[in-house]
Amino acid sequence: MKNWLIAVILTYLFLLFFGSFIAVGFLWTGQLVKALPEVAGMEQLLYYFFAGAIGGSLRHLYMFCTHYMKDELQNPREWIMYIFYPLFATGTAVIAVTLIESGILFIEFTNHNKDHPYAEISIAFFIGFGFNRFLAKLNKVSENMFDTNKNNAK
Repeated sequence: MKNWLIAVILTYLFLLFFGSFIAVGFLWTGQLVKALPEVAGMEQLLYYFFAGAIGGSLRHLYMFCTHYMKDELQNPREWIMYIFYPLFATGTAVIAVTLIESGILFIEFTNHNKDHPYAEISIAFFIGFGFNRFLAKLNKVSENMFDTNKNNAK
């Protein structure tokens, strides 16, 4: 892999990781809503979004550094995942928390508090971090829910 491409990918992941923490800070203090009034009312979804970004970028920073140290960054087709997977993880984290809160995916939160959704934010982080694994599980759930062969057999 070319040095400039390594620098671009690392810079991108670094900015996504730390930028998401900064965005959460702005969201927490209310500065984000002051700067962008059109996001008012979407604060919880933004927490999930940024938590997914933190998880996804952390995992891919780790993977990128690990593969770089082992000199395993030879296949250009794999490089694209370091750019897009953390982005996919953000939206997937929001959808996952929505599926959980709707009751479709059953995870029960203890001490559930809508004003301080720490459990949901934590789940969003884990979804971002384990994006590939979550999609594999979601695919199995979807197959079970919409399996036409099983429904025709009854």
